[in-house]
This record gives sequence, structure tokens and C-alpha cells, in this order.
Amino acid sequence: NYETIEPYELQEFSTLLEVDPYDLYLVEEMKFAKSGKEVDKTTIQYNAKVTLAGIPLEAYDYVVNGRSALAWIMERYKVSTDPASGIKNDPNDWCREHNDPRYIVDLVKRIVRVSIETMKIVNALPSINEKV
Repeated sequence: NYETIEPYELQEFSTLLEVDPYDLYLVEEMKFAKSGKEVDKTTIQYNAKVTLAGIPLEAYDYVVNGRSALAWIMERYKVSTDPASGIKNDPNDWCREHNDPRYIVDLVKRIVRVSIETMKIVNALPSINEKV
């Protein structure tokens, strides 16, 4: 139920005050903020207009198939074109089809919540005493 969980309270900054929400939340490729050459994983540049900040580093502890769930979402939810077929993959199409301009930004916030809550559960599990 990751799509229905309450989004994690991240700080959301926008460079624009009034704009069409579909334009405001249009995603091309999300990137981590940088300070010089240093990557800041507590902040994601969602697009040129929107920044998400206050991401707890613990959110990256939840790993799926060798990557954090948040990094996986950032990689998958970007506009790309398959070089062989020329087919364009645009996650923004889903937002338009379902009349939800905030879907992707809220998905990022939900994945942060799921990651943190999952790690709380995993860390609370008793250790396994395996016999060799």
C-alpha cells in the first residue's frame, strides 16, 4: 500500500508562486543536491522549480535489489527514450491520465516513509542465532 500511505513530511521549496501544477511538478530527471563536489542525499532537486529537503539518511538503508528504494524511484521516474525503438518513456503521462499532478512528488515522499518505517521494523527484529 505504498501508494496510499501518508507522505513523509519533507520540506518542499518552489521557485514559483503561481503556476499550473502540471508544469510545476513536471519531472525530467531527479538529482541529489550538491555542495561543490559533495552529494547531499538529504535534498533532491525534483526539477528546476521544486526541491525536496529534510530526507533522513536512514531512508537509504531500505535496499531493494541492491539499491535504496529512493534511489530506484529517482532512476526510474525520469523521461527517457529507448535508443533502439525510439519509444519515449514519460512518467508525467501517468500524472496527466490520472489527473494527479503531484503523484510523483508525493510518491517520493511516500517512499521515504515506507523506507523509514520498514527499517524500524527490521531493526526491531530479534537477531537470528544460526548454528553452523
